[in-house]
Amino acid sequence: MILKQLRISQHLSQEQLAQMSGLSVRTVQRIESGHNASFESLKCLSSVLEVDIETLSQEKIMINRNSDNWKNLPFWLKCWFALNFLSFRPSRNSAKRVEVISHIFGFLFCALGIVSEAALAGGLIMLSIAYLLYLLTWQGDRYGIWYEGVEVKRT
Repeated sequence: MILKQLRISQHLSQEQLAQMSGLSVRTVQRIESGHNASFESLKCLSSVLEVDIETLSQEKIMINRNSDNWKNLPFWLKCWFALNFLSFRPSRNSAKRVEVISHIFGFLFCALGIVSEAALAGGLIMLSIAYLLYLLTWQGDRYGIWYEGVEVKRT
């Protein structure tokens, strides 16, 4: 369940989420740890987090290392994901997020390159990282290595 990721992305503590949803802190903890939640609890949480009830029961998109597609990946791409700096189980969303951030800062540093060579060098490095992440995400899509799931949709 992605409740914890949603809560953290909105900078809420378990106590704050419990108070806003009218649930107990223990109930929020149980749901985050994977226990089943009642429909009423999911309804309260989805209202506070502004997502569909179905979204709360979805798993995030992750790499499925047991799939045949993963086994058919080129060695260099497997190494990249094995050394992944995003998380131990990289998600497509986190890779895209880092790619976008790298693009933004890369362009900003390149613009600052007008006054500083160091900023220009940093910008070019950031842009290189962004394009590398784009390539790796594209390869992950091409080889179908992501777990099936649904991305979070705001209501």
